[in-house]
Amino acid sequence: MIVASIHSEFGCFLILNWPQFDSKHLMVSSEQMQNIEKKMFSMGMPIEALMEKVGIGISSWILDRQGLIENGAIVLVGPGHNGGDGLVVARELYMAGVDISIWCPFPLKKELTQKHFDYAVQIGIKTLLNKPDSNSDLLWIEALFGLGQSRIISDEIVHLLNKKKTFSPDKLISIDVPAGLDSDKGNIISNTSCRASSTLSLGLFKSGLIQDSAIDFVGDLERLDIGIPDKILADLPETQPLRISFSDLSTYAWPKPSKSKSKYQRGRVLVVAGSDKYRGAASLALNGVLASGIGSVSAFLPNSVSSALWSTHPEVLWLGDLNTFQDGSSDFSKVLNEVELNRFDSILLGPGLGISDEKDCFGENLQDFKGLLVLDADAINRMSITSKGWKWLNDRKGPTWLTPHLDEFKRLFPFIDCSNPMKAGIEAAKICSSSVLLKCAHSVISDPKGKTWQIGQVNSSVARTGLGDVLAGFVSGMGAFGLASNKRLDTNLLAASALMHAYAGAACSKGSTASTICTFLSELIKKESS
Repeated sequence: MIVASIHSEFGCFLILNWPQFDSKHLMVSSEQMQNIEKKMFSMGMPIEALMEKVGIGISSWILDRQGLIENGAIVLVGPGHNGGDGLVVARELYMAGVDISIWCPFPLKKELTQKHFDYAVQIGIKTLLNKPDSNSDLLWIEALFGLGQSRIISDEIVHLLNKKKTFSPDKLISIDVPAGLDSDKGNIISNTSCRASSTLSLGLFKSGLIQDSAIDFVGDLERLDIGIPDKILADLPETQPLRISFSDLSTYAWPKPSKSKSKYQRGRVLVVAGSDKYRGAASLALNGVLASGIGSVSAFLPNSVSSALWSTHPEVLWLGDLNTFQDGSSDFSKVLNEVELNRFDSILLGPGLGISDEKDCFGENLQDFKGLLVLDADAINRMSITSKGWKWLNDRKGPTWLTPHLDEFKRLFPFIDCSNPMKAGIEAAKICSSSVLLKCAHSVISDPKGKTWQIGQVNSSVARTGLGDVLAGFVSGMGAFGLASNKRLDTNLLAASALMHAYAGAACSKGSTASTICTFLSELIKKESS
């Protein structure tokens, strides 16, 4: 269980600003990282000392994994300070008794790197004159370019690196940034990039390394601490993006209503979902809401779903049937006039409704609703074809959470460049005055003020049919829980809920279907609230 395992390993403590604004979580651009290093140098940190710290840290990381170097290692040395880091690694591994050699495919340009090279030669480290054999079982430590690279790598070198990755998949480590990868956008600079088995990000996480486009090139991403002073980190803006991982779940203060509260005081959710075409989406969304531990769930559903509701979801209060269009999609605009919306803490609208040309479906009743409105899937698709589109959201009286996947996002915001999902999510949240959960491998969560979280751990188990419906229901329930418990709603609850959903997908041992993972998710939340 997440609570037991994480609390026992890391200790149990709660923080108000989640997660902490520190080197473990901050994501920065190459320019920001370079400015941080300049500030360290201006405060008196010698460049030589920082290179030593980096090289010794990397060599310690490698020596802790003896299986990587049992047959020896080769350091691929670049012309700049990234190559200098690699040469310090080579020296430390050589002094530790590792069979080590170095290869310099480019002329060295930095004086400090040249000094480290000269010393490596003097102490007896072998220098390869020809390119290394990619079919060997040696560990390759790629230190060619690092941060802020813009140089196009020759096809010959990229082919050599990727041939090595193919022959021995776990023995190609990149220092800071894989050769050929843009550290800001996560895109390849030339026709391809080095495909590392592990990337050691120096100091802070580089934002490009967390993007989906970088997944196949970065491999396992780890951060190597270089001792950045807190006073330098404090100069970064409050909206600096934060990388969140499963261990951060132990520090989140989940909403907990008083034990004396009745079911109606534990949060009320209204679900408007499903159609004759997509019956399962409504069922899975309801499962997600119920997994949150919410007190009361009501629903408008198509008759094809509601007719069996008493046996599938006896906990749910049926309020009425959705009308059905000829194409099998559902009409939701009229039913919302039949109930007092403000008696609910949150409303989930969208899963499985089907795409329709219903252009006037977002009326004043939803705009005047003071609780949390969660728009998912086909609610987002339908909004994209209305006359106001996303601008309708700016007139909402209460908070709104959008939970699109990338295609739905593009329909609603066709003018936003989605090549970098993190930047796209930030821009969308600001212009529509709503919090946005952009679902992808590294899902992005942004609030209207620019605060952003990105899930740093990837697991393919959550990329399955139905888990998006579960997620929409789950965050709707957790949002209602937050409003009922604390009378306030922060986007970090959306981020933490999305992270918990991702963890459930990764850790569930009984299967990877949406229903199975949802059951496990319910167990996790019950343990949190106990």
